[in-house]
Amino acid sequence: MSGAAAPARLIWALGVTQIIGYGSLYYSFSILAPEMARDVALPLDWLFAILSVCLLAGGMMAPKAGRWADRFGAGRLMAPGSLAAGLALLAAALSPNAFSLALSLAAMEIASAFVLYGTAFAAIVQAGGRSAQRSITHLTLIAGFASTLFWPLTASLHEHLSWRMVYMLFAALNILVCLPIHVWAGRLPRVADLEPVAKLAVSDPAGTTNAAGKPVNSPSGNLLFGLMLAAFAAEGLVLSSILVHMVPLITALGLGTAGLLVSALFGPSQVASRLINMLFGGRLSQTMLAVIAAGLLPLALMLLTATSPWLPGVMLFAVLFGLGSGLTSIVGGTLPLELFGRAGYGARLGWVTAARQFSAALAPFAFAFALQRFGTGIALTIGTVLGAGGLALFVAIAVIRYRLAPSPAVVAAGE
Repeated sequence: MSGAAAPARLIWALGVTQIIGYGSLYYSFSILAPEMARDVALPLDWLFAILSVCLLAGGMMAPKAGRWADRFGAGRLMAPGSLAAGLALLAAALSPNAFSLALSLAAMEIASAFVLYGTAFAAIVQAGGRSAQRSITHLTLIAGFASTLFWPLTASLHEHLSWRMVYMLFAALNILVCLPIHVWAGRLPRVADLEPVAKLAVSDPAGTTNAAGKPVNSPSGNLLFGLMLAAFAAEGLVLSSILVHMVPLITALGLGTAGLLVSALFGPSQVASRLINMLFGGRLSQTMLAVIAAGLLPLALMLLTATSPWLPGVMLFAVLFGLGSGLTSIVGGTLPLELFGRAGYGARLGWVTAARQFSAALAPFAFAFALQRFGTGIALTIGTVLGAGGLALFVAIAVIRYRLAPSPAVVAAGE
């Protein structure tokens, strides 16, 4: 049973809900925000500031959502999450003023903690066995089309409908499409944690167990977990800073209107990285994949700094940064599983989500300040240093993991 994979129909079904969830709760906002701000008589930068506070609220809820996913089952948790997301979108559409809109946005971000990657990954892990890592990769490949589909969909709808009507349609999608899927997913049986694999138990600071079930001397599991959170937070700072400012950043580097064309390479590169990993990454550990993903980000930024405004160099930056971002979304779900096993996976993933969400909330404003105060060159240097710091943390995790790995002789002795 432990070797069973999550059902393919579950992965495809959750892929649909992730596309709708990310598309309606995240990607649509930047397109609708200008009219939204005018409608409630609020400056646009204030509206984005409110969104940042709401992202922090969602991040604070993520660890609790993870613990509930472990306790009650992630699939069961996603059904009320879909209902909450739909009602929050509807409340936003009906908001008469800025205060009620802010409350609705906060409700949307809190609901997202129960329906997006963190809980979906936990649902896959609970439904499958050792191949859950591959199933997570498949899910991220499907969900990677969320921006590709919902940016043009939202823009097209907004040409004919107000932002309120668009949000009402998206509320209907969450309730009429995602809710039934999540109700069905909640009824699937959960696989017991029977994996005889090496894992670094966070709850056991004194040591870990190897594949033979014998104790192995190791640093504190809590220390390793802290390193992982810090690494994802540093990585998130770089990703969030650049993604929010990518088009104006590339334009400011002297590419003019070509900045939008270059930025368009980012999305396909994300999907390509997930497809390449799905096809050829089976023999690569998730720890090593995390190192590669972290290394691509500062490498891309160094290339951007060194080659701009040379168009081929900047295009290569967009491709490398997209590849790194795509792999990062995978290892965010698979690395905790590889390091710590399935027991308590939801709670640990909740903390990973929280670390990333805090970065997503703070990074854009910090990077905008650096751009205005110090200029593009210094801001990119700061981003490169942060990326290198994240890479160093993932390398440290890899060193600890491979030192703790049991030797073949030890594994054989325990068989």
